[in-house]
Amino acid sequence: MYFKEFEIRWSDLDANRHLANSAYLNYMSHTRMAYLIELGVNQKTLAQKQLGPVVFYEHMYYFKEAFPGRPIRVSMEIMGMSEDGKFFEFHHNFYNHKGENFAHCEMMGAWMDLTTRKLTGLTDDFLKSFENAPKGEGFRVLTKEDTRKFAKAPRHLSV
Repeated sequence: MYFKEFEIRWSDLDANRHLANSAYLNYMSHTRMAYLIELGVNQKTLAQKQLGPVVFYEHMYYFKEAFPGRPIRVSMEIMGMSEDGKFFEFHHNFYNHKGENFAHCEMMGAWMDLTTRKLTGLTDDFLKSFENAPKGEGFRVLTKEDTRKFAKAPRHLSV
């Protein structure tokens, strides 16, 4: 399991003076990118391959409030990936300074070719980076059907 530590800043608070929901998303995104950078998937290599990550959903579960004054830790686990690396599922947990889990997130996404603007699998060298990466308990090989499990589609307005 990968961890990143954060200090809750004034700008991370909402009107109730606890950690804002938007800050959770920012912390998770930063944790994911820090993890990917350690795997060798960084801004430079992504730009060379014209790849970018896209998020399909982030399902958050809040258990307890978090306040400034003590560091928090955000975990990241790879819970699923398609054979070609196109689709991925990551889980995040948030822990306070006592090690108490105060939030959990399940997110799914994919890789997009920034030239064609279409989803694409990973190149062999990127796939190899993920091959030896630790996987979460319950890791599974994803299919396109897994990305559709919530059956949500855009709604169009009648004008």
